[in-house]
Amino acid sequence: MIFGGTFFTRLLRVAAAALIGFGATASAATFDLSPQQPGRPRGAPDSDAIRAVPAGFRFAEADTLTIGIAPNSPPISTYATDARTVVGFDADLAQLLADSLGRKLKIVALAWPDWPLALESGKVDAVISNVTVTEERKAKFDFSTYRRDQVGFYVKSGSRIASIREPKDVAGLRVITDAGTNQEKILLEWDRQNVAHGLRPVTVQYYDDDAVKAVALQSGRADAIFSVNSVLAYQAARQGGTRLVGTVSGGWPRTADIAVTTRKGSGLADPVTLALNDLIRDGGYRKVLDRWQLGSEAIDRSQTNPPGLPKT
Repeated sequence: MIFGGTFFTRLLRVAAAALIGFGATASAATFDLSPQQPGRPRGAPDSDAIRAVPAGFRFAEADTLTIGIAPNSPPISTYATDARTVVGFDADLAQLLADSLGRKLKIVALAWPDWPLALESGKVDAVISNVTVTEERKAKFDFSTYRRDQVGFYVKSGSRIASIREPKDVAGLRVITDAGTNQEKILLEWDRQNVAHGLRPVTVQYYDDDAVKAVALQSGRADAIFSVNSVLAYQAARQGGTRLVGTVSGGWPRTADIAVTTRKGSGLADPVTLALNDLIRDGGYRKVLDRWQLGSEAIDRSQTNPPGLPKT
């Protein structure tokens, strides 16, 4: 079932505007979105990682690590209150990597579809922008993993739903998700399995903006929202009214990893992986995760070019 462009959706937008205005005022201090970022963790030069950078590697700028980020998914990445400075988890991790490699940091804001060209052209040295490792992408790029790819089920705080962990848990529910995404594929496959086993079907709902999704959930028009866990966690922390009842790998039934992306064969992936593992060991990595409330997506060890999601 698709909701969008209807009279009901227009009414939800009016309610959403009021809800957002209240929520932002009530809880704006939850995350630091200032351009100054006084609480951003900093690191120290990592001699092992620096030595591992190939002598012939050509950085985009001298003495600088240039990182491409698409600032469109808080708390992973977004624009600060000046509407210019990129902030969020990805920007913090970029700073730690620049510190580890003994370089200044330059962040280049990209539209997400443009990251492959920016990397291949040498405009940026690496991309940190929620890129999932896939076998198709590994043919052109190298990867250093830093986060688990998770999607999450969120319900209204007062909901009777305690847990959604497997297909049978969504039987008969009204679930909001995003068209053309991994989470939609997962939800539709779960629904197919449920129907095949004689369970009630899922009523899938689609809305065209996050505010309308939130109001649909709060108004009782939907039972749950199934989307990118980090984004929903951020919304729950800032606005309240929702809670997490389950997470699933974005590559279900396989595990999916998010990784720093570099040019294929450039030699930068191994130094980045070394730096990430040292940051994991010394606690800097955890500080950045906790700062943006992404601790549930932590990894124990970074890997260079692990198995990716298969070609489809």
